[in-house]
Amino acid sequence: MPETIELESATHFAITAAWVAAAVALAYGVGLMLSWVMQRLGRRSAVLRDVAQLTRRPVRATLMVIAATVALQRTSDAQASWRGWLDHILVIALIATITWLVASLVVVAERRAIARFAGGDTGLTDADRHWRKIRTQVTVLRRIVIAIVAVLGAAAALMTFPSFSDIGKTLFASAGVLSVVAGLAAQTSLGAAFAGIQIAFSDAIRVGDVVVLEKEWGRIEEITLTYVVVHLWDERRLVLPCTYFTTTPFQNWTRNATELLGTAELDVDFTVPLDEMRAELDRLLRANPLWDERVGVLQVTDAVGGLVRVRMLVSASNAGALFDLRCDVREGMVEWLQRTHPGALPRQRLEIPREQPVELPRRTTTVGRPQADSGLFTGNPEAERRGRAFDQSESDAPGRTDRELVRVPYADE
Repeated sequence: MPETIELESATHFAITAAWVAAAVALAYGVGLMLSWVMQRLGRRSAVLRDVAQLTRRPVRATLMVIAATVALQRTSDAQASWRGWLDHILVIALIATITWLVASLVVVAERRAIARFAGGDTGLTDADRHWRKIRTQVTVLRRIVIAIVAVLGAAAALMTFPSFSDIGKTLFASAGVLSVVAGLAAQTSLGAAFAGIQIAFSDAIRVGDVVVLEKEWGRIEEITLTYVVVHLWDERRLVLPCTYFTTTPFQNWTRNATELLGTAELDVDFTVPLDEMRAELDRLLRANPLWDERVGVLQVTDAVGGLVRVRMLVSASNAGALFDLRCDVREGMVEWLQRTHPGALPRQRLEIPREQPVELPRRTTTVGRPQADSGLFTGNPEAERRGRAFDQSESDAPGRTDRELVRVPYADE
């Protein structure tokens, strides 16, 4: 008898599973048909096109779960042992698919809002500043709403468990203490989240803004609730917390307008013809499509160290065009100097002083008659006597000149 009951129960479960599988397959087919209809209607309506594109999977999943629930309730016995936990699983699955569907509809609303206010990205021009502002704010709102929807969906799924009610009572009873503890523990995370909201609605930066931070030049690529992604000029990504933009100074080149001024400097020789150089700069700017015709000035900003520093101030519609324009002007001016005025290129001059006549030191001479050689009258007493007589006669002789010779008689003469 028990074996018969188990066999009937297994047979009944197999029949129910077959009905559920058929219902799921039928619901999937209905979902495909509905997506096809929405795509056909989307040719005339952008809203329906976005709905068909972004919600086709959650719609099919929701229809399949609903079909499985209905088939299970219609074809199975409510008193079956496996019916309780299977119904619970289907309820949780339905909550998950509905949450998924609502989040997809939020994404549809975000896309429609961006298209409604601006119509798309037109580049780094002043005309798209409003679009970038709306895009930043709507994107942050979408993230917040999806986070709220996900939390509500998770809470709804937890509410299906009987023990959750008791846990909830305990949590609500100690809500004050837990809120303080959670606030202290998540102070950094909450600060980053509030900083992200502040950035989105204070209009300090927007998606697409050109900024200079951490000695890097880049463009804001993404703004989230906790961090900001900056697309640098060399294709790197710099990820910074949102609190960085609320506590650290940075440069925003497209805050109010995208037009910028830039300089190109050259060091040239003092012989450079400045009037001709200004005429050449005007010609280069008029021939370059990157110039917005606002500013084009050549000025001498310094003249020291044997060189003249020339600064060319130019303007462009955005940062990228300005950088290319500066490079073009600098290159064109160098080529013009090489071609027409090579003498005006920077030169280093060295001045060597003239050779001065060298005065040789004069030989020191003794005024008067040279003294007798100490080795001339030596050898015997008679010779030394003659030497003393020689020196004495030279010093005592009146009116004697240096060129006069004194002859001292020897004893044998």
